Amino acid sequence: MGLESIEELMDRAWPAPDREDTGGWVMRAAGGVTQRANSVWPREQASDHESAVRAATQWYRSRRLPLIFQIFDDERSAGLNSVLDAQRFTRQSETLIMVRPGGALPATLPGGPATGVEISEEPSEEWLRLWWSVDGRGGDAELDIARRILVSCPSVYALAKDDDGVPAAVGRLALVGGKGGIYCMATAAKHRRRGYGRQVLEALLEAGAHRGVSEFWLLVTASNTGARTLYDGAGFAEHGRYLYRQARPQRALSGC
Repeated sequence: MGLESIEELMDRAWPAPDREDTGGWVMRAAGGVTQRANSVWPREQASDHESAVRAATQWYRSRRLPLIFQIFDDERSAGLNSVLDAQRFTRQSETLIMVRPGGALPATLPGGPATGVEISEEPSEEWLRLWWSVDGRGGDAELDIARRILVSCPSVYALAKDDDGVPAAVGRLALVGGKGGIYCMATAAKHRRRGYGRQVLEALLEAGAHRGVSEFWLLVTASNTGARTLYDGAGFAEHGRYLYRQARPQRALSGC
């Protein structure tokens, strides 16, 4: 998969409920729920980056959201990055895009279906609550927006439980165009380093193989060395990177 085709898959796998396609840039908003659903995807280079940034600023300001760009690490981003540097946009959350082919699981993961992992095509309340307790920001209103994002794309949901039936780890496989995106990998704090994340990943890869997925992709922050080790062992390899660039807040003038 080329980087541009992965960008398309990523957008379809995590669709923002409020979006506007200008023909070159895609503005996305979801009430502040996740950076990727509340950021500009500069799909193509703008003819005038400064004017396009001003228009994007107004679009997000009307929604009371900060202006954030999802910037992919390739030559298309050079001109936009220069403008954002001049305007002192921050750099946040450097993220690796990792890819592996479909087919058999690598030898480092046990063969056969993962034991103790529940697979469904809808996120259960247990699944949602565990994921949100690890990765969520906000309350029930924000969780409802997140649920809408999740179910906007055909997906498979994996939930691993411990021996007492307590939810331990979850993950999601988004099914888009014959490809599979691994999302929402989360393990409860008290269940970490006990293999539950590996079980969930194995179950999702198996589920994708049974559904004819030809390639998988996933996103992991560059600083998450533990997760990167797991994904390396599962046959994933780095295929690109992106980060988020956010406008600095404007200080209000003080005094009367």
